[in-house]
Amino acid sequence: MKYLPILALTVAISACAAPMSPGVSQVGTSQQPPKVVAQCIAQKWADKSQQQVVSQDTLANDMAADVYVPGQQPPDGAKAIVRPNYSGPGTWVGFRAAGSAGSDAAGDIQACL
Repeated sequence: MKYLPILALTVAISACAAPMSPGVSQVGTSQQPPKVVAQCIAQKWADKSQQQVVSQDTLANDMAADVYVPGQQPPDGAKAIVRPNYSGPGTWVGFRAAGSAGSDAAGDIQACL
């Protein structure tokens, strides 16, 4: 049982270092924490579209989130993917498009970086 915390930490680190799924393009990085970046993206999209935006935490303590383009729903909708930066402090942000949704979403995401 004394190795359980080490195993849990190894699994968590592996999940963060796993490569992104196909169809995800990098938008950029930020020095802000993931929570701040995700909230900024969600607020921009909500204000612009006047629609509800779905945000889904993917790691505990707001360390990673998926922010869905207005009108899109989990798990297959177009979304901003907000993760801890893979190489150093800050945040990495990608975008997964779905159909025609999110044609100008990358610009809105870029404004939050």
